[in-house]
Amino acid sequence: MLPVHTEVKPNPLQDANLCSRLFFWWLNPLFKAGHKRRLEEDDMFSVLPEDRSKHLGEELQGYWDKEVLRAKKDARKPSLTKAIVKCYWKSYLILGIFTLIEETTRVVQPIFLGKIIDYFEKYDSDDSAALHTAYGYAAVLSLCTLILAILHHLYFYHVQCAGMRIRVAMCHMIYRKALRLSNSAMGKTTTGQIVNLLSNDVNKFDQVTIFLHFLWAGPLQAIGVTILLWVEIGISCLAGLAILVILLPLQSCIGKLFSSLRSKTAAFTDARIRTMNEVITGMRIIKMYAWEKSFADLITNLRKKEISKILGSSYLRGMNMASFFIANKVILFVTFTTYVLLGNKITASHVFVAMTLYGAVRLTVTLFFPSAIERVSEAVVSVRRIKNFLLLDELPERKAQEPSDGKAIVHVQDFTAFWDKALDTPTLQGLSFTARPGELLAVVGPVGAGKSSLLSAVLGELPPTSGLVSVHGRIAYVSQQPWVFSGTVRSNILFGRKYEKERYEKVIKACALKKDLQLLEDGDLTVIGDRGATLSGGQKARVNLARAVYQDADIYLLDDPLSAVDAEVGKHLFQLCICQTLHEKITILVTHQLQYLKAASHILILKDGEMVQKGTYTEFLKSGVDFGSLLKKENEEAEPSPVPGTPTLRNRTFSEASIWSQQSSRPSLKDGVPDAQDAENTQAAQPEESRSEGRIGFKAYKNYFSAGASWFFIIFLVLLNLMGQVFYVLQDWWLSHWANRQGALNDTKNANGNVTGTLDLSWYLGIYTGLTAVTVLFGIARSLLVFYVLVNASQTLHNRMFESILKAPVLFFDRNPIGRILNRFSKDIGHMDDLLPLTFLDFIQTLLLVVSVIAVAAAVIPWILIPLVPLSIIFVVLRRYFLETSRDVKRLESTSQWLLRSLALACSGLQCRGLVLVPDDIKMVRRASGRHLRRLCHRRCLRVPGSGKDLGCWAGWLGLVLLPHAHGDVPVVCETERRSREYDDFCGEGD
Repeated sequence: MLPVHTEVKPNPLQDANLCSRLFFWWLNPLFKAGHKRRLEEDDMFSVLPEDRSKHLGEELQGYWDKEVLRAKKDARKPSLTKAIVKCYWKSYLILGIFTLIEETTRVVQPIFLGKIIDYFEKYDSDDSAALHTAYGYAAVLSLCTLILAILHHLYFYHVQCAGMRIRVAMCHMIYRKALRLSNSAMGKTTTGQIVNLLSNDVNKFDQVTIFLHFLWAGPLQAIGVTILLWVEIGISCLAGLAILVILLPLQSCIGKLFSSLRSKTAAFTDARIRTMNEVITGMRIIKMYAWEKSFADLITNLRKKEISKILGSSYLRGMNMASFFIANKVILFVTFTTYVLLGNKITASHVFVAMTLYGAVRLTVTLFFPSAIERVSEAVVSVRRIKNFLLLDELPERKAQEPSDGKAIVHVQDFTAFWDKALDTPTLQGLSFTARPGELLAVVGPVGAGKSSLLSAVLGELPPTSGLVSVHGRIAYVSQQPWVFSGTVRSNILFGRKYEKERYEKVIKACALKKDLQLLEDGDLTVIGDRGATLSGGQKARVNLARAVYQDADIYLLDDPLSAVDAEVGKHLFQLCICQTLHEKITILVTHQLQYLKAASHILILKDGEMVQKGTYTEFLKSGVDFGSLLKKENEEAEPSPVPGTPTLRNRTFSEASIWSQQSSRPSLKDGVPDAQDAENTQAAQPEESRSEGRIGFKAYKNYFSAGASWFFIIFLVLLNLMGQVFYVLQDWWLSHWANRQGALNDTKNANGNVTGTLDLSWYLGIYTGLTAVTVLFGIARSLLVFYVLVNASQTLHNRMFESILKAPVLFFDRNPIGRILNRFSKDIGHMDDLLPLTFLDFIQTLLLVVSVIAVAAAVIPWILIPLVPLSIIFVVLRRYFLETSRDVKRLESTSQWLLRSLALACSGLQCRGLVLVPDDIKMVRRASGRHLRRLCHRRCLRVPGSGKDLGCWAGWLGLVLLPHAHGDVPVVCETERRSREYDDFCGEGD
């Protein structure tokens, strides 16, 4: 509904060749632009045809409609999961082949590594055949790494694209449903739930598609590794397999518990967002009555309940992440403890092969598999919530029926209907009338007589219990409660339709808007703000009326549009707009203004849902009908009517209200330079949401972490992470030291030449047990504490943000749409609750692991630092090159999110307030939501590879530069090892 930038740049992916697709080179033009300057909306590529929201939404909607029909036929509940699977199973199955090849390669790698290590142990300088074989093993090992570098990032890119498509399709279906909900269905949902579905629930599809294939790849890979280990170390591998067997069902149990917590969390989040929406909407009243403290306590209590469930879920996530850190160590400990207790001797070959095989399965079984269970558990809850929303009752699709003779008509005969069928008294009973083109039907009656319900019946919102409603022609509806959206005056009137100057000027004049637009600084291009905050009731009423008149419909249903204006403006509207502009149309006018009944073609008097009388004004006068007595009930309950021509604040005209507002709140330029305090333009124009530029400063991280805990605790947590990594490395070092000592003893024989020396098993095994236990404790402690601190930071920042919102001036809420504000409390807070703690813990573990690997490798082979230094410099340059663009794309995406929230609020707000959209209006709203979904979609499409797949792929190629040094210099390492052993033997003999 807001101005949308035209997508002019073609997507380079359409014409990209195979190499460009494999290595994401098609994104390089965007990276170049992002490196030179800040990216803007016009820099984004257009969406691929197959990724457009309309195509995706209609495709999935078709499968869902078929599933609903099939479920009705089979007398069962429809399954949204089945519809998703049938829609996307083919493309997702192909990605499963990627997973199979990648994980097979990952398992095969350790076999060739074992062959190379075996060559080390049996090194013979005279055996050239063995040397050539070692080179072959090194080449295959490098090839495996190359395959992994390509497939890994391609797989994650495409599964993220698959998740994005499902998410966009779901958003399309939710918007479509929100515009079709019946009045009874609106009582079963809330604005908070709809916003939460669009903010959090749909995002679960992005995450579940990444890990879903590992539900079968994890167990399959574990079986393959067990078979290879059986060949390598025999029956002892079953001990490690037992740990894996225990882990898999344990993860399933955790998944069920996580699903339960997710359901409870979603319910609390719905309640919090719904309450936040009500608080932001009613902020003027809250400030007038000084209710800030009461509402702050209300939101705080809801947030505490929500955060208690989030903390429980976070602890489960922490255990999953801890299992990734410690499971491999526990499995190795159990395996080799069993191995030596069975009387076997540890060798370097066995240790390195086992460690590498368990390392291959570690990522899949201890991280991806539990993550898959966790994400599936979340997705199941989200699918259930979305399905329940999609199954709510909806109104039948109302299509404009063209009359057979080319003339519009509204025919109602013996119409009876109930809003609530549980009641004995019908809402409308026995109504009959016919309206033809050129006729003005006035509907009058006291409060509760059923006037608005009559219009709802004509619209199709109130289904008949008996009787007939026949409507032929396009309908335009003007609601009793005016509705405007955030945008310019012109966009509110056009409502997505083509601008025709002559027709537009005619509508402006008929609706008495011309003088008022002249008073506005930017005329009809003035932004009126969210909910029309700067407009009076009369202003919004006539903009609402102008929107309907501009449609040039066949039938006009006007629900008391004259009540919000004074007598003078009301007379203008009735004469120029209703009687002249709409004189050829069918017009049904609900009114309380008796002075206008003379001009009506027919008058329909309602009372308690029944038609008291029907006829012309002349017929009523002849029969002696007293209109005043018929409206007595309303006049007794209403406020005293003001003297005609004397406007009150409530019924001030557009022109008077505008002039009064301009004179009281805006300085006149003719009066010279205003005071500094009054110099600010207090007209609440809606500014574009600002975007940050450049890198994220240290202050942002400082504020984030300090919100979670004191600096003393943060320092303690840093030390805890460092100590955990130290013991993690020490356990590997001790196992390697044990194997080397045992290998040295195996090579050293006593004087008899046939007795091998033995080690003190209790000493080595005892130290190994202690290191394993400490590693497990540190791994669990650091994961849980990181989640505790970061979830607590989310709670603190939420409270600070809400406190700032309560203290903000009213002008802030006039200038910032509800969707933009609510986006901070829904999507952004949701990321802080769920995504950031997980991401930070993953970052901490990966960073410490990389540092420890480099440190250990440099300690063993110092020359490895030679190629590592230039590669590190290149990687830092690439990282900077990548982040400059990635940050801008992410920021563009974030600034678009509020548009979708605003649309959701608009759709749900229309329904909640009893307003309805006619078919043409629904098309306009769908078109607007489709445009914003496309904008968000193509930004998201760019951010998927921008989330690290291109950088990861290029970094993988940098890693391949190091592989020839690691694999190709096998003979050099072997020769160094041989000379080292000779030197050790020489020193030993010398002693």
